[in-house]
Amino acid sequence: MFSEELLKYDWDETTARIAAKTGADVERALGKRRRDIDDFMALVSPAAAPYLERMAAMSRALTQKRFGKVISMYIPMYITNSCTNSCVYCGFNRHNKFPRVVLTPAQIEAECRAIRRLAPFENLLLVTGENPRAAGTDYLEQALRVCRPYFNNLTMEVMPLPAEDYERLTHSGLNGVVCFQETYHRERYKVYHPAGMKSNFEWRVNGFDRMGRAGVHKIGMGVLIGLEDWRTDVTMMALHLQYLRKHYWRTRYSVNFPRMRPSETGYQPNVVMTDRELAQLTFAFRIFDEDVDISVSTRERPEFRNNIATLGATSMSAGSKTEPGGYETYPQALEQFAVSDERTPAEVAEALRKAGCEVVWKDWDKVFD
Repeated sequence: MFSEELLKYDWDETTARIAAKTGADVERALGKRRRDIDDFMALVSPAAAPYLERMAAMSRALTQKRFGKVISMYIPMYITNSCTNSCVYCGFNRHNKFPRVVLTPAQIEAECRAIRRLAPFENLLLVTGENPRAAGTDYLEQALRVCRPYFNNLTMEVMPLPAEDYERLTHSGLNGVVCFQETYHRERYKVYHPAGMKSNFEWRVNGFDRMGRAGVHKIGMGVLIGLEDWRTDVTMMALHLQYLRKHYWRTRYSVNFPRMRPSETGYQPNVVMTDRELAQLTFAFRIFDEDVDISVSTRERPEFRNNIATLGATSMSAGSKTEPGGYETYPQALEQFAVSDERTPAEVAEALRKAGCEVVWKDWDKVFD
């Protein structure tokens, strides 16, 4: 399990190693054909800031070599905000007083139809709070079966599950799973997740092993930028990705680096990442792993998304509603977080085309199931 591998890396020591990187280390990393984790540390270090243009050019070239100029579009559907967790930064925190919603199958189907009217999306991300009683595996399986006739590619961002449940869901239409570790800082993790299922660090971080063992086709990873030192957190995530590729090599992988957005809790980030630093991180991941899908959500501003689409990103959401039933059933419900890019899917697609990207709504077909 990765939790055992992670014990080999001390957080403070890793932070110090990143801070000690020099321009010579960055040059060495950029000049290599294959990069290791030490090279990744150099590429996300402060010493790499003067190399941003060179990294951007390399990231663009590697992305186009592997993916072409394609941006794959997806859309999230929140189906419940019921949650037993107390995450201090999240609008769905169980202590926030607002009506909890668990969409019925009929309401989920209405949301599907509303999304299909928005744009020709085929990649749907189903999102829930973490409440096994209200939205356990039976509920998730039912939701997948409702959505499957409307969308060819179904991904979930839900509570970590046992391997047998992941495998069960793959037989009900599940193609991928996204899970945000939020932070790899084992000690500080408990501060941000004081109660609920999510407070168990090992269960969450080892969930990716369970996905791999279950044969999930695609696994999405991420840390929440704003909790701990972002350079150290993403280095731990790069280690995790490297580990997963070695052990579950048949699986595809994606990464996401969401910056904190305002939520009902009013929580303020401990760390603020600039646009230049987010661009540096995107380039570093592309140079480190040429095959990984890099996703950018509507948390980011339109201008940033338009630019990063040509330099390393490969998938984007559009028209996102972060409240359950937000497309049709409950359009005024509480959001999990505020979005920053409020353009319609058509507006996002047109901007991407003007930037020279090919917008793709579908990259998976039932015939391959």
